[in-house]
Amino acid sequence: MAEEEGPTVELRQRKKLKSSENKESVKEEKISDTPIPERAPKHVLFQRFAKIFIGCLAAVTSGMMYALYLSAYHERKFWFSNRQELEREITFQGDSAIYYSYYKDMLKAPSFERGVYELTHNNKTVSLKTINAVQQMSLYPELIASVLYQATGSNEIIEPVYFYIGIVFGLQGIYVTALFVTSWLMSGTWLAGMLTVAWFIINRVDTTRIEYSIPLRENWALPYFACQIAALTGYLKSNLNTYGERFCYLLMSASTYTFMMMWEYSHYLLFLQAISLFLLDSFSLEQSDKLNVKKGTFIAKIMKVINFYLVCTLTVTLNIMMKMFVPHKENGHMLKFLEVKFGLNMTKNFTMNWLLCQESLQAPSQDFFLRLTQSSLLPFYILVLIICFLSMMQVIFRRIGGKSLKETITLEDGRIGGRPEIIYHVIHTILLGSLAMVIEGLKYLWTPYVCMLAAFGVCSPELWMTLFKWLRLRTVHPVLLALILSMAVPTIIGLSLWKEFFPRLMTELMELQEFYDPDTVELMTWIKRQAPVAAVFAGSPQLMGAIKLCTGWMVTSLPLYNDDDLLKRNENIYQIYSKRSAEDIYKILTSYKANYLIVEDAICNEVGTTRGCRVKDLLDIANGHVVCEEGDKLTYSKYGRFCHEVKINYSPYVNYFTRVYWNRSYFVYKINTVISFQS
Repeated sequence: MAEEEGPTVELRQRKKLKSSENKESVKEEKISDTPIPERAPKHVLFQRFAKIFIGCLAAVTSGMMYALYLSAYHERKFWFSNRQELEREITFQGDSAIYYSYYKDMLKAPSFERGVYELTHNNKTVSLKTINAVQQMSLYPELIASVLYQATGSNEIIEPVYFYIGIVFGLQGIYVTALFVTSWLMSGTWLAGMLTVAWFIINRVDTTRIEYSIPLRENWALPYFACQIAALTGYLKSNLNTYGERFCYLLMSASTYTFMMMWEYSHYLLFLQAISLFLLDSFSLEQSDKLNVKKGTFIAKIMKVINFYLVCTLTVTLNIMMKMFVPHKENGHMLKFLEVKFGLNMTKNFTMNWLLCQESLQAPSQDFFLRLTQSSLLPFYILVLIICFLSMMQVIFRRIGGKSLKETITLEDGRIGGRPEIIYHVIHTILLGSLAMVIEGLKYLWTPYVCMLAAFGVCSPELWMTLFKWLRLRTVHPVLLALILSMAVPTIIGLSLWKEFFPRLMTELMELQEFYDPDTVELMTWIKRQAPVAAVFAGSPQLMGAIKLCTGWMVTSLPLYNDDDLLKRNENIYQIYSKRSAEDIYKILTSYKANYLIVEDAICNEVGTTRGCRVKDLLDIANGHVVCEEGDKLTYSKYGRFCHEVKINYSPYVNYFTRVYWNRSYFVYKINTVISFQS
């Protein structure tokens, strides 16, 4: 009892301190007036230590097991240890290939300083373009990985590729551990953490993209964001002592800074988080000394307005300040994309329509919700969210009505909506979920939250007690029943998940899958053996990323979508699949100093499942060769589709392009040097 009295007295004193005149007097009053709680009995301390020890051991073990699982699954999927270096590198697709290629460049550099300089003044990747690759592509993970690889002497023990993917898998283990701890902090039992991990792994198709693309920025960044959320959850808890607050604050600061370094889109996620904290403070659901906002007087109201401005415009202000020193237009396309996405504008632009056709930027499919329902995740999440949200609204309306509420919330109160950390997570998950319902790619931010919140709810006696309070349960003692359900429900869920999904996970590890792409291997081998070192290749951005990684040759474009110039290049190069003349294509390619053109049969003869989303269809719409809306004029093209016509080897195509290599998937043409154009 003495142990529980300390936090209660401190909370009552915090309420009094809100009306203090300045921060110094608040600190002095806290230090002088807070009584020192009596020491708890030894058996209570031992029980608490054992609970924390077992929970921490379970959290760390879960993270390690998940990292080992990813490593084993990756090996089974790609036969990584049995492949040559070229075949391993081909498994990195699209923008992932670019990230890993710069990691290789850093390892080849004579010194770290020289390597950084070459990346920040890079003119060996894209023809006629010098880029700051570190800033534009957020290459801090590759810089850190290269330093660790050489500084730890790992170059004598392990191959670079294994070291690189090992770091990413290790971060995923930290990711899972952080989710475990967050759910544990919210529910008070590490059983919630175990259920969070189980749901995360079972639904990993919708929780992470680590299986498809290891070097993605989000795979490096989200583990740090999860650590920040865990620290923030602990910081918002009402019964946290001063030392705990300081630790959580330091962890929040460090993880937030690292998160911002790792991902160029981190400020959007932090903006949503700032909105959640602002709403939490606006509803007076947290102690004012934790959010530093005063209320009451006229001056305080002015400060409130300033606080709202800072919260809502901080990222925009920082972005404007950065552009004053480093002018660029890398995010201009995003605003245009959002306008078209939400129907505020219409466009025939190839790039915008191509982005809209990407599966990750469309609304979630029914299969997504079906998968979450089959694992029982979605039903329990909805139940937990409804109870927490209604309880939160109940607390807010009571405070608006002037009713006094107890600062210390007990299990008998059945008022889970009065806990600040719970309300923050409810607001945050609603914001993330709203965005995920519009753009499927954002489900990788929301679904881990769903796992954590659902697991916390079913394991929390307070949530069940809140429900029983509304139902006015009389037949059975509600507290006892809440405690029983908080243990029984997650146990039943865990056993059912184990019975249904554990055999599937083991089967995945036992099956030897095959990633075999001989045509691409042959193409890369030919380029390394036959093409001049100074040659420049043109083709689809995804293929150009693979060429940059596997051969090191210069290319005309990259699979990056945060730079207007690169987006324009991609659109121009894609014209090789349109109905344009040989002369037009030749002029486009030579304007980028291209020496070789690669035509992909998969794009030229693409059979898309979505009508109008094939590359050649989008090009026809952009070039006006088809009618896409009523009133549009059809522009007839007297030329056939270039990618088909160039294969026939007749004039005028042979005057500009000479086929030098081909296989089942790729056709490589040398761009001839001509003096006069023939019609």
